[in-house]
Amino acid sequence: MGGKKKLNLKQMERMQDKKDEEDKEKKKKEKTGPPKEKKMLSILAPDIKNEKIFSELKKMNVLTPYSVASRLGIRMSAAKDYLEQLEENGKIQLVSGSHSIKIYKVD
Repeated sequence: MGGKKKLNLKQMERMQDKKDEEDKEKKKKEKTGPPKEKKMLSILAPDIKNEKIFSELKKMNVLTPYSVASRLGIRMSAAKDYLEQLEENGKIQLVSGSHSIKIYKVD
């Protein structure tokens, strides 16, 4: 019956050499470019009274914990705490929210 023909030794060597060359090229392409540096994120939420940070938030249409965390360079938990503190002080207003995400707007 049919089936794939077995390759002889010379053919197997050629196929292996081609595969090795392709692997080397892929590794060279992957290694190019400088390594990315990890940014150290702040653990603590910024001060509520800091007007410079609050003016930065005023520029944003919608405030979510992710957008605040990425803009200010803080952790998500710190961003959630910061937004809750701003809401308690009346500087921002809760628009919508669920148990996983809350959306705020600046008054």
